[in-house]
Amino acid sequence: MNRDRNIIVIFNDDHGQWALPAYGNKDLHTPTLDYLAGTGVVMENAFTPTPVCSPARACFLTGRLASQHGLHDYIASGADFETRRWLDKEVTLPQLLQKSGYQVGLTGKWHLGNDIDPHPGFDSWFALSGDYPIGAKGRYRFSDDGKIIELDGYKSQIITDHAVRFLRQRDQAKPFFLFVGHTATHSPWTDHPERLVEHYRAKEFSAVPEGASYPFGDQNLESAELRPQPDEREGLAQYYAAITSLDEAVGRLMDEVDAQGLTDSTLFLYTSDHGLCCGHHGIWGKGNGTLPLNMVEESIRIPVIFNHPEMIPQADRRPEFADHLDLFQTLADYCGVQPPDPGNDTYAGRSLLPMLTGQDLSEPWRAVQFGEYGNVRMIRDQRYKLVVYCADNYCRLFDLEDDPSEEVDIAGMPQQALRIEQMKAQLDEHFRRYEVKQNSGVRNGGPEKTNFTSPW
Repeated sequence: MNRDRNIIVIFNDDHGQWALPAYGNKDLHTPTLDYLAGTGVVMENAFTPTPVCSPARACFLTGRLASQHGLHDYIASGADFETRRWLDKEVTLPQLLQKSGYQVGLTGKWHLGNDIDPHPGFDSWFALSGDYPIGAKGRYRFSDDGKIIELDGYKSQIITDHAVRFLRQRDQAKPFFLFVGHTATHSPWTDHPERLVEHYRAKEFSAVPEGASYPFGDQNLESAELRPQPDEREGLAQYYAAITSLDEAVGRLMDEVDAQGLTDSTLFLYTSDHGLCCGHHGIWGKGNGTLPLNMVEESIRIPVIFNHPEMIPQADRRPEFADHLDLFQTLADYCGVQPPDPGNDTYAGRSLLPMLTGQDLSEPWRAVQFGEYGNVRMIRDQRYKLVVYCADNYCRLFDLEDDPSEEVDIAGMPQQALRIEQMKAQLDEHFRRYEVKQNSGVRNGGPEKTNFTSPW
């Protein structure tokens, strides 16, 4: 363990990569995140392993695929699902760091079962407690180290208040790991600060194509209910305001770290559980925004920004593929902590730290990115994306260069047969190597239930 290396992870909910100036959005005002990107490293091709909240969070915290840890869909509120501790059989990054001497804190969203009781690996626990979905403001329950309290106000501000509290009350003899789980970008897209929303109502929203529709299925009825009514532009203004409120929250954390003289010893990681369509393809939602489930770029692409001016080059942009499994390995590597079973039999991810710090890689980086959502699996390279619907034994192939909006399925073209065969073989080999049979998304009967609405 390196005692001079602290970590703050800002882990947002439903924040699509497209919704940041660092990734080309010209309408958003995010001076803090612009600064993080301009003095850090932006991963241009970062993805979620699973485009829905609970599995993605589990992938980040365990470094393992959904078909390894077994959590394949969001966890519904209520005693049937929410009270179970879904990661009890897994070794998490917080556990590894705590065992090595780190002080570990969580503020905000957990959503991996039993939000009330502090989970193994955490010294400090301030968690939203089962009241999902969480509105931007109002009175909600929180678990303060296991004691349920009710607080009223804007969630981003409350979560940040307690993140600052952790930084001020921590054991200063120990390095720290702070996981900040924000929810502002999640639906419902209402009730964000009017001073921010008003700024966006007249914007063009050029990052959201108008009139698009998803040609390969229907809106999931549950997700369709989230579509802002009657004015989708108001929903976009609220979503953009949510991101600016997150920018302000990150600024407060950066200021606190600076005031404590910890800037040179603290790594900031800004990321999200998965992406989100806000009218893209005609969808309001993520992977479960349609039936069949989708793997469109807006659902699977996430922002990933590393900032540590003391050790990471400034204003760098990296084109390599990266996902939550790599982030797990990167943070463990940064802290000098070795995960169990360091070979490739358990962990599909790889540390980005040598790349971030300008070192030569020991072997070439992977040329493809994988994804899954229950019994739907995906592989893509820089140009082509193959989505396989395993239960129904069919696939779709997209040429992302010629068809970036993913409207034309070219899987039926004879000239693509060899490509499909090769990509399928890579996809099958990946899961054959890593999946745990009883936890696989394609096991007989489908994945274990975490709610009553999963399509399998």
